[in-house]
Amino acid sequence: MAIAEVDAELAVLFNEAGGESAPAYERVKNLVVSQINSGRWAEGDQLPSENQLVSALGLSRMTINRALRELTSDGLIVRMMGVGTFVAATKTASPLFEVKNIADEIQRRGHRHRTEVVFVREEETDHGQTFLRESVGKRVFHSLMVHFEDETPIQVEDRFVNPNEAPDYLRQDFTAITPNNYLSDVAPLVRGEHVVEAVLGSPDECELLRIDRGEPCLLIRRRTWSANGLVSAARLIHPGSRNRLEGTFER
Repeated sequence: MAIAEVDAELAVLFNEAGGESAPAYERVKNLVVSQINSGRWAEGDQLPSENQLVSALGLSRMTINRALRELTSDGLIVRMMGVGTFVAATKTASPLFEVKNIADEIQRRGHRHRTEVVFVREEETDHGQTFLRESVGKRVFHSLMVHFEDETPIQVEDRFVNPNEAPDYLRQDFTAITPNNYLSDVAPLVRGEHVVEAVLGSPDECELLRIDRGEPCLLIRRRTWSANGLVSAARLIHPGSRNRLEGTFER
């Protein structure tokens, strides 16, 4: 469909998206929600650009930007820097009480997993990382990677590994096997710890996840132990618009 036709249709739909007494940004939100709920804009579809919406609806960029920001916070759309704005996928569920392999979770949902490795290296433990220095010593393996579901980044994995528990960690091809799988084989888990926080990603993390700065993220701090001691300590950062945690418990 030509942009001119889209613009004309959007303008008509905007006028139907709420009473004239409603603030303009709310009417823009209603327009987008109605397009998504009707199925006209499906999961993964790219929305018109801010410039198109400004031109089509005759509104200010500030108004359009506020509407899109709030829709992003609501988890209905995803904004990727330098790429565009897309209808969000249904939030993927990650287990709260279990340590599972992210590749297996993605494949069970019928999607493709892949990993981009930023680095895998040996470092000196930071004096501020008391628990690492006490458990690991002066040297530690450090890896940073991004996990994708199809072509969407859904997790940044920032992991420190005890060299005594996984001496061949640096030699692994983590595009073919996940750290979780490798560590489960060489240092079987006997105990784990999860701490969950709502955070803002760092500028580098936002770039890796292709999200706007200021988008809320879900952070899981995970430590795991084998029978011999601490195996790894990881920060797992997820865009809040693409993930949720769930778990079950019994009394």
